[in-house]
Amino acid sequence: MENRLRRAYLEAMGIECWVPRRPDSNAPAGDDTSAVGPPQETPPAGMDADAGPPDWMDEVPPPTEEWTSVEMPEILPVAADTVATLDWLALEHRVSQCTACGLHAGRQNTVFGVGDRSAGVMVIGEAPGAEEDRQGEPFVGRAGQLLNAMLSAIGLQREQVYIANILKCRPPGNRDPRPEEALRCEPFLLRQVALVRPRVILAVGGVAAQNLLKSQETVGRMRGREFQFEGIPVVVSYHPAYLLRSPDQKAKAWQDLQRLVGILKA
Repeated sequence: MENRLRRAYLEAMGIECWVPRRPDSNAPAGDDTSAVGPPQETPPAGMDADAGPPDWMDEVPPPTEEWTSVEMPEILPVAADTVATLDWLALEHRVSQCTACGLHAGRQNTVFGVGDRSAGVMVIGEAPGAEEDRQGEPFVGRAGQLLNAMLSAIGLQREQVYIANILKCRPPGNRDPRPEEALRCEPFLLRQVALVRPRVILAVGGVAAQNLLKSQETVGRMRGREFQFEGIPVVVSYHPAYLLRSPDQKAKAWQDLQRLVGILKA
């Protein structure tokens, strides 16, 4: 009866939302736990009143007819559509500021590329090593010295070719580039190839050849075969660092260089 009178009183006052308080078994004797009033904004059990919203509140609700399904790629590389319009100066600056993968945190320098930007031959390696990271230039250690000697043997100086890597930052411990790292760097390399427009590409090492040609085959299986990248002939050969460890393979590398010369003369 008392509750009905209170309900009528609240309705007369224009208060339409009200709930009776539940009896509190822990309330001291004599407290009126049946008092009627507006809802008390007490936090749910197990939730601090000052805490943020629970995790489930961030979940996306199921699609409704107003929603449009959108498929997102697993990996978002560097914005290739914008990189594809950059000139040399803007491209090099973009590389120097890149933070698209975690490798930027440990680098001393980005390793953009070096050489003749209108060369007939473009050499593509895998990733910078410790010395390259220090100097910001590809192929400057012992492997670089051997590469210079290999080029000289076919009548080319280092300054007459353009040299770049799949990655522009050094992986820790000189490990192989991870697929997602190569993917994020790919737009930079694509733009370099487009700007140089070489007559032939020399891909040295498995990492370079596999990423460039989207293949899982070893260098041993790929060398000696005809490949193209963006319409440009690609010669696959061993990395100079591998040749330093396996000098008995230099004869095969020489054969690859002769194939490169043949393409230039064709």
